[in-house]
Amino acid sequence: MIPKDPVMLLSYINTQLRDNYKSLGDLSEGLDIGQQELDDIVKKLENIGYTYSEEQNKFV
Repeated sequence: MIPKDPVMLLSYINTQLRDNYKSLGDLSEGLDIGQQELDDIVKKLENIGYTYSEEQNKFV
């Protein structure tokens, strides 16, 4: 289950990206997350000051 709390969500997503997925798209497919849910996750993390870095494959 994906955490609802933004800080826990950040930790969870970055850990998944680091350990299991080469990109945000791969994470979406691997966790069976639809585009709307992925957009919601990205927006939630942006709201706490983090953006996805393709180069680093994490939210920074």
